[in-house]
Amino acid sequence: MAADFQIIDMTQALSPNMAFWDGVGDFGLELETDYKDCTAPNLFRTQKINSGAGVGTHMDAPAHCFEGGRTIDLLTMDELIADCFVVDVTSRADENYLIMPSDIEEFEKAHGQIPQSSLVIFYTGWSKFWSEPAKYHNNHKFPGLHSSAAEILVKRGVAGVGIDTLSCDTGANGFPAHRIILGADKYLVENIANADKLPPKGAKVFVMPTKIKGATEAPVRLVALI
Repeated sequence: MAADFQIIDMTQALSPNMAFWDGVGDFGLELETDYKDCTAPNLFRTQKINSGAGVGTHMDAPAHCFEGGRTIDLLTMDELIADCFVVDVTSRADENYLIMPSDIEEFEKAHGQIPQSSLVIFYTGWSKFWSEPAKYHNNHKFPGLHSSAAEILVKRGVAGVGIDTLSCDTGANGFPAHRIILGADKYLVENIANADKLPPKGAKVFVMPTKIKGATEAPVRLVALI
């Protein structure tokens, strides 16, 4: 496999020091048993994870915003393994930028229409602040997705939408992109890493959430093959 493809890990590492939506740490890795507590040669270190579901690189399922919507465990492999299209808006994205239909139209003019069942990732460049949680959070000021752009993606029939920020909505005007995308039975992936390492098209992406029954959100391991 490695000889045939370039493998890109697009996942941010989970830690207590990363940025969280509410600005307060919601992830912990607790030691339960350490090697010194065991009898050689049977040495083990066991740990317990204490965490919210929507932390780090994670997925929102339709049920995140809609009662009766599909949960993480009901998303299919056909949706989670998809052709990937990366829309680069770094030349104009700042903390107040909203991705507009014109960004999608410009991309499609250069690369062709975004096809059905694909994952569209918006690369804003905001991920460069991931190691600075306060700057990355920025009081919920970061590039987002305008509702009109979300509507175009739903019309294209995409499987999901991703972004390299804390959320596709800042919350300043509610959560319209969430409601449009999740309301159309699609999924969202947020806090994406290394989107700059992918070509505009041609990559295959594997969105692998922790398969938790009934979960509306879940951490994912996001991997792309070029």
